[in-house]
Amino acid sequence: MAEPAYKRILLKLSGEMLAGNDGFGISQPVIERFADEVKAVHELGVEVALVIGGGNIFRGIAGESKGMDRAHADYMGMLATVINALAFQDALEQKDVKTRVMSAIPMERIAEPYIRRRAERHLEKGRVVIFAAGTGNPYFSTDTAAALRAAEIHADVILKATKVDGVYDADPMKHPEARRFLQLRYIDALQLGLKVMDSTAISLCMENSLPIVVFDFGVPGNVLKVVCGEDLGTRVGNDAPSAFVAG
Repeated sequence: MAEPAYKRILLKLSGEMLAGNDGFGISQPVIERFADEVKAVHELGVEVALVIGGGNIFRGIAGESKGMDRAHADYMGMLATVINALAFQDALEQKDVKTRVMSAIPMERIAEPYIRRRAERHLEKGRVVIFAAGTGNPYFSTDTAAALRAAEIHADVILKATKVDGVYDADPMKHPEARRFLQLRYIDALQLGLKVMDSTAISLCMENSLPIVVFDFGVPGNVLKVVCGEDLGTRVGNDAPSAFVAG
């Protein structure tokens, strides 16, 4: 069995990824495959926490663009993340992985309130923890929630799951000549406006020396490979200067 490179990880998933090709809602085959990926990592003895967005159901910023009050729309988006968290919890527990959902907005009947020390105890006892409802505050994205929770629980790394194989210097869908970064400094990601995570999340990671690995979650087995230290995607941190993939 492969040896993990990290003891405790936080996996960040976008809500849109749960929809698969449907574009909206939750695709059962997709969520089951994602649960298999998490289970494989968990079985290595790695402590796993997750933050899942809500864009497959409702995005606060989209509501604002249609004339809604931003704070009101953001709270609706937070509730969408709770739906996704409960769905992922069910998928994991169907596979005999003990899971806890912790919500930043109190809703005791369906999720535990977020308490940092309790979250750490759950992880230490081998339970997967899903952090829901963002930070509990409007105007903050689930990227920022992921960075905040990862810092609070002392995660070794944030694994940012995407539909592309890393961070590029331009949109690879529009610019075939775009180059992928093998490694990237936080400050370069901020100054170049690269879509790694939002600027608040990157700044928080930079202040806490919390590395980010951006990788393609669409390829089965990639989470396990990243956790075991394979050179996939783009690593964001301050341990090496920014550099592109050779060739």
